[in-house]
Amino acid sequence: MAGSNTPSSATPGSSREHRSFAYDGPVVPHEGVPVVSAYILIQTEVGKASNVTREIGQIKGISTVDGVTGPYDVIARGEAADLDELAKSIVMPIQAVEGVTRTLTCPVLQL
Repeated sequence: MAGSNTPSSATPGSSREHRSFAYDGPVVPHEGVPVVSAYILIQTEVGKASNVTREIGQIKGISTVDGVTGPYDVIARGEAADLDELAKSIVMPIQAVEGVTRTLTCPVLQL
């Protein structure tokens, strides 16, 4: 749900609730300053994905965060003014969340 930190509702007829959290908006730097976006793929301890998803959704600069299936448990998208800010203000705080065991940061290319 855009502009809200509340979880989206369950899919009708599903037994599992899908939760998606979003920060109030993307980082909007001063004019002329490029924005770096990245997907951060996150592995968690067993049973911790829901709490990790909730906590990561509160980090400033996170535009979306979703629980997923596969080799990673959570995928977040973050935005910052540059790679250093992305690392310091988004990736490092994600790595400090209890239950996070590994991250892989994939910067988005503007082709």
